[in-house]
Amino acid sequence: MTALATGLAATKLSVGYGAQPVLSDLDFTVPEGRFTEVIGPNGCGKSTLVKSLSRVLATQPGMVHFQGTPLQKLRPKHLAQRIALLPQHPVVPEGVTVGGLIARGRYPYHSPLRQWSVDDPAAIEQALEDTGMTAFAQFPVAQLSGGQRQRAWLAMVLAQQTQYVLLDEPTSFLDIAHQIEVLRLCRSITANGRTVLAVLHDLNQAARYADQLVVMHQGRIVAQGAADEILTTQLITEVFGLEAMIGSDPWSGSPMVVPVAD
Repeated sequence: MTALATGLAATKLSVGYGAQPVLSDLDFTVPEGRFTEVIGPNGCGKSTLVKSLSRVLATQPGMVHFQGTPLQKLRPKHLAQRIALLPQHPVVPEGVTVGGLIARGRYPYHSPLRQWSVDDPAAIEQALEDTGMTAFAQFPVAQLSGGQRQRAWLAMVLAQQTQYVLLDEPTSFLDIAHQIEVLRLCRSITANGRTVLAVLHDLNQAARYADQLVVMHQGRIVAQGAADEILTTQLITEVFGLEAMIGSDPWSGSPMVVPVAD
């Protein structure tokens, strides 16, 4: 059975904004059960890829499949029960509490005649626990710190109980402690059997926490694999225009990119 038939995949994906293509003839299958991070310079198509894989960005029929079925043929609720996306700048509904926000992740399992599911309470409670947000359930989201708010959004995604979790720059605007907190959470999500695909900018964080890296440049995937297999000085120079050395993280042993001093 092919990867196209069993998972989430793009084939000959060509998409852009207006007349200018961002991705062109791109083939990619999301590694199942892994924490995969997409890295690359600004404007290379990272967010466009994630949006295309979640049907937020419209593509031509047949370019993106889930278990062999084009995304366009899946009903919205059916898709939302399998693929969750946390965008870069989610908008917090006015006055909503953390618990109320997380409950919105259960909407795909509701119907016009049944605005709740017997599985909702357990799913919400587990999402709160997994993200360390149980004590904040009754807090207004607007009153949370940046890191707490991001954890609340992640909890909503977890409550959606999808096999695939797509995150577009989940560590942006967070301080270093909260960045690490989010990355550790992503690893724990995959440890529980789910698949996480995230866009990230920090090369060293990506190398340390991800199972797989996908390196993009000018709308193409130029390298894919484990960090210690694909990160080279030549790749860093060609993709980022940065002269650097590749060292070893003294704690994790993962590759560490060190820019060459002027």
